[in-house]
Amino acid sequence: MTTDDFDYDLPEELIAQTPLSVRDSSRLMVLDRNTGDVEHKKFYDILDYLNPGDTLVLNDTKVLPARLIGVKEETGAVIEILLLKNLQNDDWECLIKPARRVKKGTIVSFGDGELKAECIAEFDEGIRHVRLIYEGILMEILERLGTMPLPPYIHEKLKDQSRYQTVYAKEVGSAAAPTAGLHFTKELLQQIQDKGVNVAFITLHVGLGTFRPVSVSNVEDHEMHSEFYSMKKEVADLLNETRKSGHRIIAVGTTTTRTLETIRSEHDSFVECSGWTKIFIYPGYTFKGIDALITNFHLPKSTLVMLVSALAGRDHILNAYKIAVDEKYRFFSFGDAMFIH
Repeated sequence: MTTDDFDYDLPEELIAQTPLSVRDSSRLMVLDRNTGDVEHKKFYDILDYLNPGDTLVLNDTKVLPARLIGVKEETGAVIEILLLKNLQNDDWECLIKPARRVKKGTIVSFGDGELKAECIAEFDEGIRHVRLIYEGILMEILERLGTMPLPPYIHEKLKDQSRYQTVYAKEVGSAAAPTAGLHFTKELLQQIQDKGVNVAFITLHVGLGTFRPVSVSNVEDHEMHSEFYSMKKEVADLLNETRKSGHRIIAVGTTTTRTLETIRSEHDSFVECSGWTKIFIYPGYTFKGIDALITNFHLPKSTLVMLVSALAGRDHILNAYKIAVDEKYRFFSFGDAMFIH
């Protein structure tokens, strides 16, 4: 199985550059993973596909305003830093451009020195470990000095920073949004609960892999990045009860899916836990934690296309994507959604 097996043609004009004015007014492609049959709906129609007793699981991670533009103290060179992962205390893993200008001991200053980053370790592919130096509360400083780390295929400036957060974002720590959740409004979530569908939250902080393409030709040679996840006891109990009673567990997004599959694979049931996952899901994988998935349309040759192909079958996914292109669906982070059931 090669990376090219998960390629498809996508006209650049179908890459959504801005979010729609109303979150749940995006289009929804409904894909039957057994037959490959496709329906065309609006996202708010998801209500019709959820049944009383089902449990909808969402990722409540919150995106850091983690993109910072500063200057190298020694030379005044402009440096961009993207905070990726809090290692411990004020030490962070980050992606730096241009990385060649930042060596161990380099200090980059932001906001006239309100925040500084000292490089403490160098790694390949633009990765550095930095120690942040500041006074006060870091999150408040980032709110003032940082911006949302939009994916590189989005070229438009985001007018409202909150549109790159889900309406239920709570646990700060992501370098990118869990974008399947961007379609939900508080009103739609209430309608879902009013129908008798359980709504539960887990946390997975989206990390470096979001910004890394698959660079190997053989899929099995790809090494996944690690991401922090956690699940609370009441959520684990609810998911076990959902499964026991014969109802469905429906994941919102690939991040939620990876968390649920990691926990089920390691414990044979859902349990209260936290840790780091490097799970890589591609065709041949047997799903243990989810029965259906709400997701966006993903980049060609990406691990996310491989994940949805594992759930619905590669041929069904590539055919659905071809239909989406023909029907001019909007793709990627601010694009339309797919429900695989």
